[in-house]
Amino acid sequence: MEWEGKTAEWERDEPAYQDSTYEIVSMVAYLIGVPRRIFENEHEPPKMEIYQRLEQEKNARIVRHLCILRTALERNYKNIKEKIQFEYKSLYSLPEYVPADSIAQLWEDGVSFIKKSSSQPKHHIIEINRLLSDRINNCKSLFPIWLDWKYVRDLFVMPGGLTEEGARAAADTYYAHLSWYPYQMYINWEPQDEGNILYNDKKFTKLLYQWHGDLFTETSKVSDAGSRVKGGIYDFLSAGQKIVVVVDCENSDPYKLCSVLKNLDYAYTQKISNIILFDDIHTAPTWKILEQFTRIPVEHTTIGRVKEGKSLVDIRLTARACQEHYQKQVDSFIIVSSDSDYWGLISSLPEARFLVMAEREKCGGSMKEVLAESGIFYCYIDDFYSGNAEDIKMSALFQELHRYLDRSLHLNVQDMLDTALRVTRVSMTSSERQQFMDKHIRQMKLVIAPDGDVRIELKR
Repeated sequence: MEWEGKTAEWERDEPAYQDSTYEIVSMVAYLIGVPRRIFENEHEPPKMEIYQRLEQEKNARIVRHLCILRTALERNYKNIKEKIQFEYKSLYSLPEYVPADSIAQLWEDGVSFIKKSSSQPKHHIIEINRLLSDRINNCKSLFPIWLDWKYVRDLFVMPGGLTEEGARAAADTYYAHLSWYPYQMYINWEPQDEGNILYNDKKFTKLLYQWHGDLFTETSKVSDAGSRVKGGIYDFLSAGQKIVVVVDCENSDPYKLCSVLKNLDYAYTQKISNIILFDDIHTAPTWKILEQFTRIPVEHTTIGRVKEGKSLVDIRLTARACQEHYQKQVDSFIIVSSDSDYWGLISSLPEARFLVMAEREKCGGSMKEVLAESGIFYCYIDDFYSGNAEDIKMSALFQELHRYLDRSLHLNVQDMLDTALRVTRVSMTSSERQQFMDKHIRQMKLVIAPDGDVRIELKR
């Protein structure tokens, strides 16, 4: 009978892992071969939408079914061996021990693990280990770059698994601690009684790094704002007639705000008429691409300075908010800023409704007390799940890299060759020139030194 999880131990962990996400544990559960029915059970951690997404990925399917078959061979090793030796059965004819659908799916995906030269189950296990070692890196792109891939990869690689001795030692460990393995599926770890290690992303990432003598600190990547926070935001949005978000870009983080917008239900956020960014010339250029990552219209206002040391963002934001209220009948404002100066704006518009989104470390205690005493709901943008902000981060990063390259690298290879021919007094026909270009210059490559210096290398 397969282990369904120790519910009592999960409940014991609940306070420490509250508001966690399930993205990472669902992907790991899929890849190690956790049965589909676990994903279909709404009371189990692995999520069905992740299962369905990975089912469309050939590389993920291959790893999943290799893991299913490895666990099946390990768990039923004695029975399989006896059936093969004494009843002349093959793995194909033992569906009660070796899942036929997994063999068929691997065959369809162009993978075979069955060693025709041997009837010993241990040789099939070794071949599966070899295939997993070769193919697990194909799944690296499925996981976010903030998660150390080496730690994840180790879960799938049986230590010494390409030798009979190593495979036997791993099997002995597996049998001795079967109930501690996640859903009794084989993984490479030092088994401990940790309850369900796939309970949620917070618990799993903490343990994963701990097993490697490391500490996972990116908690915002594996947790989301709780139901109280989201409920307060939804109540505010539901009650508003015309809602505008005003953002002090000097005192806010574009990636965290993007996370907030992505993690709120669009059924509520579609009531927001627009987002107005008040951006000083010295703030992050990422604000310019925010509109690409939200379905809410964005107005981007860049504000210059009269004096270099004095920003005009707060006064312009305040003036614009008053204009929106009195001229455009905006009744509800979401202020995204950690600056206490905006209490003046809030107190000057008594008929308007306000919600404040701040960064936890930048928002002082006195400001929070004033907001609470005035009955104004506030929340921290740091508390929202930030794992899904990677796309805006990568877009901003590549945009800046392209800008840097455009400034730093100006090379015309035709001019370069013309100069070389002139200096060396080498003459070439047009045909020779074209062949030289194709063979040597078009094959140039960048060589990056350990210290980051780059040189261009010609192919000779």
